[in-house]
Amino acid sequence: MLAKLSSAIPGGDGWLYEPKWDGFRAIVFRDGDETFIQSRDLRPLDRYFPELAPALRADLPERCVLDGEIVIPGPRGLDFEALLLRIHPAASRVAMLAAATPASFVAWDLLALGDEDLRHAPQGERRVRLERALADVAAPVHLTPATRDRDVALDWFDRFEGAGLDGVVAKRLDAPYQPGKRAMVKVKHARTADCVVAGFRWHREGPGTLIGSLLLGLYDEGGTLQHVGITASFTMERRRALVAELAPLREAARGGHPWAAWAGPADAWTDAGAAPQRRPGVTSRWNRDRDLSWEPLRVERVCEVAFDHLQGRRFRHATTFLRWRPDRRPADCRFDQLEEVPAFELARILRV
Repeated sequence: MLAKLSSAIPGGDGWLYEPKWDGFRAIVFRDGDETFIQSRDLRPLDRYFPELAPALRADLPERCVLDGEIVIPGPRGLDFEALLLRIHPAASRVAMLAAATPASFVAWDLLALGDEDLRHAPQGERRVRLERALADVAAPVHLTPATRDRDVALDWFDRFEGAGLDGVVAKRLDAPYQPGKRAMVKVKHARTADCVVAGFRWHREGPGTLIGSLLLGLYDEGGTLQHVGITASFTMERRRALVAELAPLREAARGGHPWAAWAGPADAWTDAGAAPQRRPGVTSRWNRDRDLSWEPLRVERVCEVAFDHLQGRRFRHATTFLRWRPDRRPADCRFDQLEEVPAFELARILRV
């Protein structure tokens, strides 16, 4: 079951509210000594999180199916970068990371228990059954908090962001579980930032004629331009117009460009440390065949983008392009413009 985006937390009777976790969505199956973890797009996740299987066998009902999220708690909240590092081809690397930064599973729905298929049961009943089934679980298995009080959900929306949570999800208490449908409502944090436009990627359907995405940068405390994400929210007509609009900035762009050494494809699998340096052109962990090559632009343009969540020093998701900012200098696009959210003790949410 999926969620549709809303600008406000819905009110009135008949809603169940939960924190929106920022991790890997996962369906967990247990049948006796066998467990299986599956991603939303049907990929098996067990090999990337081997530390979860013993805990799932120890704490879950003997036969059940749960919907939830795999997360990695860090010293400053949820650590999505640590999750990304798990998607690695080497089992030895995954085992080392599992020991260093163990993952947790946060359950929020019960889809089956024993021989009983609960997907047609109303959300309110499924929540009660879930609470009973997971009454005695211990870390790293958790039951997500839930409330029927909108004021509590509004408080969560503000406070839990400091723990790395992504917003609030609202579900109708009388609704069944609806696979593949956007039957939930999600409300995510939204902010704006002025960013340097330092490069672009061609659109897959029109290399040379359509712009796919713009590469964004912000200057850190030391004056280094860091790659923080992309913006790609353009119509096909706008993508075509951007080719001519950005053409002057492509001239002599590579010389002296702060990311010149990274232009073209690059591979992040060779890192031996905790995380590769964030840079454009790094091979996708999810799709190794995806072309992430890019072309530099002279660092002269600034745009304003809307974003929902900052993960470390990059935008967690693609941003939304709002407008060009000819009144802003690239040098003024720094991390210190972003709002600092006080850290919140994640252990209080996970009840550990």
